[in-house]
Amino acid sequence: MIGAGIFVLMGQMAELVGDLFPIVFIAGAVVVGFSAYSYVKFSNAFPSSGGVVKFLNKSYGPGTTTGVFSLLMYVSMVVSQSLVAGTFAAYTLRLFPERFAGYATILGILLLVAVYIVNILGNKVIGTTATFTAVIKVLGIALLAIAGLLVSGFANITGNYIPKNTEALPQGVGFVAALALAILAFKGFTTITNQGGDIKDPHKNLGRSIVSSIVICTLIYVALALAVAGGLSIPEIIKAKDYALAAAAKPVFGEWGSWITIAIAIVATFSGVIASVFAASRLLEMLSNMKQVPSLNKIGNFKNPALLFTVSLAILLTMLFDLTRIASIGVIFYLIMDIAIHWGLFRHLKKEVDFHPIIPLIAIIMDAVVLSAFLYVKYINDPLVIIVAAIGIILILISERFFMISHTDDNGNMPMGMETNNNKT
Repeated sequence: MIGAGIFVLMGQMAELVGDLFPIVFIAGAVVVGFSAYSYVKFSNAFPSSGGVVKFLNKSYGPGTTTGVFSLLMYVSMVVSQSLVAGTFAAYTLRLFPERFAGYATILGILLLVAVYIVNILGNKVIGTTATFTAVIKVLGIALLAIAGLLVSGFANITGNYIPKNTEALPQGVGFVAALALAILAFKGFTTITNQGGDIKDPHKNLGRSIVSSIVICTLIYVALALAVAGGLSIPEIIKAKDYALAAAAKPVFGEWGSWITIAIAIVATFSGVIASVFAASRLLEMLSNMKQVPSLNKIGNFKNPALLFTVSLAILLTMLFDLTRIASIGVIFYLIMDIAIHWGLFRHLKKEVDFHPIIPLIAIIMDAVVLSAFLYVKYINDPLVIIVAAIGIILILISERFFMISHTDDNGNMPMGMETNNNKT
């Protein structure tokens, strides 16, 4: 979870809300808390390696609906990988003179290739690497946050600073839109749902992992945001938005502090991409086995075609878009899929899962409000993001529908490659 979110999104959030961005993390944690409720209930009831795909299949049955929302989740995960790869490059380049700034894309691609190699080596290597890097990044970032607060003190949050991006917006819209970016900083918890087939006692441990991860990240995010806001002015944070933590560490701790922050960022982004690539490729593999997407075995004689496709798509996104647009596309896809998860639980699984119906309804309302505000801001400031996201959704919908038709018989039955009682489109 602690990958690009905390390292690159603070600057983007400051562009929308000024010195209120630490508070946005708190509000974002509340929204994510309501959202996580559905995932915890799903994970406790149906633990599997399919995670979100399994949840959608349970809610909507196999077919176009499950396929479209599953692919939105998959693409949002790949977008996150591209975002983290870009963040890795932005921080790594702080170690080199300014003339090397143009090599960011190449560095991001090299990271994705390295992650592909780690993933192809198998689960044991992934588990060892993820555990080792997680300890380093969590302890390192926590110490930076605490030390930053001790040295610079708590930021003076007034809410008086009005960024240029929100001058023309109605009051409060920028804050609600910034919640979308805060949600993106937490959304890594969904990858935990893909580990149901790999961990002990998944009916309990998946839910516990989700809750504890969100709590830990909230504490770290808020503390670090306060430290950054105390060390830099808002214009400085916005100017250094792709490497805000490193910029904030330098005036507080000196050159060494900046280098240590960069080192932690490199470790965090590397581990974040490993976990995300692993989860996304597993999700795509399950979609292939369920015949929700074409068979990956036809791609060629590769050891793990789902992994190869996932990394290749992440590389393509890294080449095409900057960090701000990558984050924005990921937010849109994720929030749409998230609404589908909550609605599926509320509408279709009341008899199979024990839950309080009001909570997923609140989560749907929150997601819808945040998504609407975010789309409005992007319509004003960067409409290309909406166009690209709309094209992506339309392509996914059309291709998924045609693929479903390709293996539907005259009676409307679809052999999906897995046990189910509902084979209708």
